[in-house]
Amino acid sequence: LLECLVFSSLISAVDPVAVLAIFQEVGVNKVLYFLVFGESLLNDAVTVVLYNMMVGFFGSDITAKEIGVGFAAFLSVSLGASAIGCIMGMITAVATKYTHDVRVVEPLAVLGIAYLSYLTAELVHFSGIISIICCGLVQVQYAMGNISRKSYTTVKYFTKMLSAVSDTVIFIFLGIVLVNKRHVWNTGFVVWSAALCLVYRFMTVFGLTYIVNVVGRVKKINLEEQFIMAYGGLRGAVAFSLVIMLSACKFPNYEMFVTTTLVIVLFTVFIQGASVKPLVNLLKIRLQQTEGEKLIREINSKLVDNIMLGIEEITGHRGGNYWKQVMEQIDEKYLKPLLQHKSAQDSLTRVYT
Repeated sequence: LLECLVFSSLISAVDPVAVLAIFQEVGVNKVLYFLVFGESLLNDAVTVVLYNMMVGFFGSDITAKEIGVGFAAFLSVSLGASAIGCIMGMITAVATKYTHDVRVVEPLAVLGIAYLSYLTAELVHFSGIISIICCGLVQVQYAMGNISRKSYTTVKYFTKMLSAVSDTVIFIFLGIVLVNKRHVWNTGFVVWSAALCLVYRFMTVFGLTYIVNVVGRVKKINLEEQFIMAYGGLRGAVAFSLVIMLSACKFPNYEMFVTTTLVIVLFTVFIQGASVKPLVNLLKIRLQQTEGEKLIREINSKLVDNIMLGIEEITGHRGGNYWKQVMEQIDEKYLKPLLQHKSAQDSLTRVYT
């Protein structure tokens, strides 16, 4: 049972790189793009933590106390990694606040501190993926306003290059493993694993999006978008890396797990991935509308937010607009003066850049 739980934890990692590339090429709406992108990031982070927990359980007598400790560790690892990432992101913002005379070090500061957040989290046995995600979110919000346009371009394209190189190396390694590893083929296990991955992916996506739509989402996620989100749950680098990290001595079915993972990765990447673009066109997924001037959009957005906030104040209801206003006030009054230099806080500059 524990072997199956370990395999389930690693095979649940989705890697929709091909889907996101197709989304960019076709120009789907930003809501769908970021739903898939965000889900893949957080899914991978949670999967790695869950995988480590299940591997830790393997080979020992499991009691209710150990299960409780495991879930407590799951929460502490996630929260601790988030805290480390946010702190490192703030350190990046403070460092780049004073680099206007030495612009050449800005890309190094952004990339170096982001990697340091990953290493720090792994050093204390927290999730490095969650840490670097949180660090990146804080850096985008505050540090990117401090650096020059050239530094921003350097960071952007160097990161894209690293991403492409990493994916290439992983799939080269996948090909080597496919040829050199000893494989154990179990038709029932392979077929059922692939089928259940697909079935439960659809069940989970449709179930969760239904809840989100019912709770009160303004822009509903329609059925076509739900189908593409479910169908785009490809398995890739993360699942392959996790199965290779298993110990062949510790897990009797290691070779069968490797074979099954390779089959699922190849099937989802080449079969599902290749058919995503025709499906996007066939289902007539909403595309991103051409937007007008940034200043007009900013004024309209602020106007609508303030009208909604006024309505909430009159009715005595504290909804999302109220709490959004509170967070923006904290951001403008305390965080931005601390983390950004003055030119980065200029509203007109921010709108037009």
